[in-house]
Amino acid sequence: MIEDDVLIGGLCGIHQFVRIGRGAIIGACTMVTNDVVPYGLVQGPRGVLDGLNLVGLKRRGVSRSDITALRVAFQTLRDGEGNFLERAKRLKDEVDSDYVRTMVDFILAGSDRSFLTPG
Repeated sequence: MIEDDVLIGGLCGIHQFVRIGRGAIIGACTMVTNDVVPYGLVQGPRGVLDGLNLVGLKRRGVSRSDITALRVAFQTLRDGEGNFLERAKRLKDEVDSDYVRTMVDFILAGSDRSFLTPG
């Protein structure tokens, strides 16, 4: 499933049943084997979640406060205590941005695959 506003670079391989969230960007020559969070930036031969699609967010006119909220949420997902899903559940209680809510809802929705997580 590929949601709206996703950019996929040339020569990418995307595994069947993978979900790619709204506004994500996949770099050229990247293999994607796990779900990609909304607004994520994935690059590298074996697909690593390397940050947020900040250029795409700015081009769409997303407010500075929403981009800041997404950055804080991404840092929490990357560096917080517990595993990836536990950190996302904690974020759900702290959400004040529609963009962060979109990301958290995507993560907490059922999936047959795991997620590319920030490294």
